[in-house]
Amino acid sequence: MRTVLVTGPGGAGRTTLAAATALAGARRGARALLLTTQSSAPEAVLGTPLGAGAPTPIAPGLHALRIDPGDRFRQEFLAFQERAGAALDLLGASPLDEDELTELPGSEDFALLHALRAEHASGDWDMVVVDMPPAAETIRLLALPAQVRRYLRRLLPPERQAARALRPVLAQLAGVPMPAQKLYDAAGRWESELAAVQRAIDDPGTSVRLVTDAGPVAAATLRTLRAGLALHGRRTDGVVVNRLLPTGSADPFLAALSGSQQTALKALREEFPDIPVHEVAHLGRDPQGVDELDGLIDGPAAGTGAEGPDDGPRPDPWTVEDRLATDGILVWRVPLPGAERKGLGLVRRGDEIVVSVGRFRRIRTLPSALRRCTVSGAGLRDGSLEIRFTPDPDLWPKND
Repeated sequence: MRTVLVTGPGGAGRTTLAAATALAGARRGARALLLTTQSSAPEAVLGTPLGAGAPTPIAPGLHALRIDPGDRFRQEFLAFQERAGAALDLLGASPLDEDELTELPGSEDFALLHALRAEHASGDWDMVVVDMPPAAETIRLLALPAQVRRYLRRLLPPERQAARALRPVLAQLAGVPMPAQKLYDAAGRWESELAAVQRAIDDPGTSVRLVTDAGPVAAATLRTLRAGLALHGRRTDGVVVNRLLPTGSADPFLAALSGSQQTALKALREEFPDIPVHEVAHLGRDPQGVDELDGLIDGPAAGTGAEGPDDGPRPDPWTVEDRLATDGILVWRVPLPGAERKGLGLVRRGDEIVVSVGRFRRIRTLPSALRRCTVSGAGLRDGSLEIRFTPDPDLWPKND
């Protein structure tokens, strides 16, 4: 299955082009679904009211689903309240009713990830196009499952669930459920859900598509965003430049504006020589309805997956090069296209390494061989951060 996560700077038209991408996939014979958390914008673009409970048919082969974060939050909270009923009764808590629940900040992120996981696993679609939040939020959102799983492992290590067989006996003696076991059970459910979301995000058929306008800072803005996506192992499959004016206008104002756009377009092609840069013409108005979306996205940008990566797990882009024989070091290469030395940060904490690219940060556990080494240097070369490790004589295996 092909999953396209459409994002970009705010106001660039990502909702419109996400809808056009899904429609183009359907026109090429795919069973396509558009996922969005937006309320009114997708309905205006598609020209059809969207329900939140089930996918709404839009055109032959195309459905759209509007995710309701509030409903998802209420379902999850009520289910948690029911599971924790005994413990809450013990504390004298008063349960909350459904009609007094309002979703908390961050609920939309989890609702979107849950819907992505569910539709990815359903087998109902050949192509799922997701209308993502603005790009900086999308990067943090896609990093969320791995980060929360790391927190769970640190706070509730599975290997410390000692004496699990004794807990039912202890619960009977105490007359109440054991809170520790309830906590581990909840953590296990969260881990299972987050792992499923992570598999959908890491699937070889999942990629990110960046939408931008042809403004003077477009290349610089997308450079930082692409580096943030690469830091978390996300693959960018293309850049879509929206609302391009026709060239050769006799009107001086339009000619100057078009010339500025063409300059920005050239800068984007130079910035992204290794991925496609697609052009979308300005219609003179905001597209509304399926008829006006038709043809906005075509060619490779409308692909349903035939040109995508091979099946099978995607290899870890962070690779270790063994240069012990020649230089006495191991090199951990981190692909960071678009990164600049000024915004890079690198810190080792025990068996983990923290890499920062501007405002984006990722924590990775060191491979076993590198845990027995010290960091001896790092450098940015040809779009990759090369971290050099020197074996620690006190930890490195010795040949007798």
